[in-house]
Amino acid sequence: MNILVIGSGGREHALAWKIAQSPLVTRLICAPGNAGMAEVAACVPLDPSDHDAVVALARAEDAGLVVIGPEQPLIEGLADRLEAEGFLTFGPSKVAAQLEGSKAFTKELCRKMEISTAAYEQFSDAEAAKDYLRTQKMPIVIKADGIAAGKGVIIAETLDEAKAAVDEMFGGKFGEAGASIVIEEFMEGEEASFFALTDGAGILPLATAQDHKRVGEGDVGPNTGGMGAYSPAPVMTEEMIAATMTRIIEPTVRGLADAGIPYRGVLYAGLMITDEGPKLIEYNARFGDPETQVMMPRLTSDLVPVLLEIAKGELSATALDWTDDAAVTVVMASNGYPGSYEKGTVIEGVKEATDQTGAVVFHAGTGTKDGKLVATGGRVLNVTARGASVTEAIETAYQAVDHINWPGGFCRRDIGWRALEREAAPSLD
Repeated sequence: MNILVIGSGGREHALAWKIAQSPLVTRLICAPGNAGMAEVAACVPLDPSDHDAVVALARAEDAGLVVIGPEQPLIEGLADRLEAEGFLTFGPSKVAAQLEGSKAFTKELCRKMEISTAAYEQFSDAEAAKDYLRTQKMPIVIKADGIAAGKGVIIAETLDEAKAAVDEMFGGKFGEAGASIVIEEFMEGEEASFFALTDGAGILPLATAQDHKRVGEGDVGPNTGGMGAYSPAPVMTEEMIAATMTRIIEPTVRGLADAGIPYRGVLYAGLMITDEGPKLIEYNARFGDPETQVMMPRLTSDLVPVLLEIAKGELSATALDWTDDAAVTVVMASNGYPGSYEKGTVIEGVKEATDQTGAVVFHAGTGTKDGKLVATGGRVLNVTARGASVTEAIETAYQAVDHINWPGGFCRRDIGWRALEREAAPSLD
């Protein structure tokens, strides 16, 4: 079977890396791909927003399955177009992808289905939003309603900060994503990521993970797309997973189906683990990044049969097999990220890093120039390692990082600190 993967980031490289291991795959194509994905697939440069080009490529390659990685093509309706052209497609429809594309859509579903989440209100007028803020306690969370590359969320500590955030969003800081905003209560607890596959009726829970969204060590500084992650998430106990399924995932799938919007794809729930149990922060309509980079190395089952079942709406699997090992990924980003950064800086030592340590390096923003590997984006490499413990995985990942020679980039040196604290804590047994 020929499989086409849409996307060019670290998430798509990890998916392609896993898909390529399946005996069902005859040929793997990635579009547009990156320098790392070219090692496991044929890469074809195209714009995923050009649906005609994607359809033409799928037809030319006789694709038996198309896997859509990023959120933007899903929100733009690429899955609908591909399915209309007769291609089996993994990824939700345009209307179902509103779970990520519109925070107000998700909040309304939560309200209707009594899904555990933060209290909220939606606004399309700055003055009305500020009037509401004056009645709320701080800190408070202001979110752009649309997608903003993981950066359209501001936690305001004071009323003045909150009003300034409203002005920024309505002033165009996040473009059209901020034309409408959601203001919600600040939830205290520990964040975690939970994933489940669904064909609109059946649900298959996946692994758990935790990522580090802040750019600085100690989880400080501005939000990013993610500076590293580890799996499994120790905070997601069996009891917490069960509560997440019954309070959040199952009513979401049921509510969408009842509304005539069957969801086929992966549900990525960003959670806050509070004293009252898990609460939904937000949904994403695709695999997480960088969480996929730690989930795929832990998955021992063949991923392709499940993707096919979901694309057909015939999910039959009840469980997938995972190694007991922990996995950690460290994101190496261009200096200046998440602000402005230089493109085209040369990266050396990636092969040595993998050869010497056994780590896997998933590429995100990379390309080649004059035969050399160069950085083309903000988040550039995902240095990933497994170990019998999080401590062991972290040690291997940073050993690999130290083999990479890239003066134009940086990484956090404290990825996995919460898990390290738990492993170091004395047992109560």
